[in-house]
Amino acid sequence: MLKKPIESDDEMKEQSGKKILSRENLKMFLEKDKLALGKVSRKPSFFGDEIWKFEIVLRKHEYYLNTHSNKLLEKLYQFLHHNMGIKLGFEIPCNVFGPGLRINHSGYIVVNPKACVGSFCDIHQGVNIGESIDGLAPTLGDNIWIGPGAKLFGGITLGSNIMIGANAVVNRSYSNGVNIAGVPAKVINHKGNYYYKRGEKELKEKENSIE
Repeated sequence: MLKKPIESDDEMKEQSGKKILSRENLKMFLEKDKLALGKVSRKPSFFGDEIWKFEIVLRKHEYYLNTHSNKLLEKLYQFLHHNMGIKLGFEIPCNVFGPGLRINHSGYIVVNPKACVGSFCDIHQGVNIGESIDGLAPTLGDNIWIGPGAKLFGGITLGSNIMIGANAVVNRSYSNGVNIAGVPAKVINHKGNYYYKRGEKELKEKENSIE
């Protein structure tokens, strides 16, 4: 079983490059989120694109929260982040998700602020990523697909390139490249994240062009 890293959540996020600490970081996060969402326009449309708008506000809130460069803008984006989250049904705190976040639909999503999720997470409605009674929350790798209604909790560590089936309850750690499902979740096969693999070459080319 994989072990929870001993570093604090903030230290781990800074060391892994999953925390926005500069304008260059902010630009990279915004571009990779846009890529993950499959958006091709320069900016969201006035009507619609609500999830894309939410992710932009989330990233800007993270930037001002982490850099303390402008208290007024930090408060503004905190307000927008909170209110847009209520409108869409999201409780998604700052500094949890790495770049390339894809939220597929509006609807109930709750994420504990102690959680740590890598790059290119694909998350659906009804997901809960929470802490256990001992105060520990999950750590997830890169390229994770989380199906509708999945529940992940406790001080578990999931590797990269994993698919989590709809309504799965995940309370133990798993290594890279597996598909897990069920209550409690168990390994179904070792095919990994099909959706990521299907577009991996194209995604890597576009991702490299951003960096």
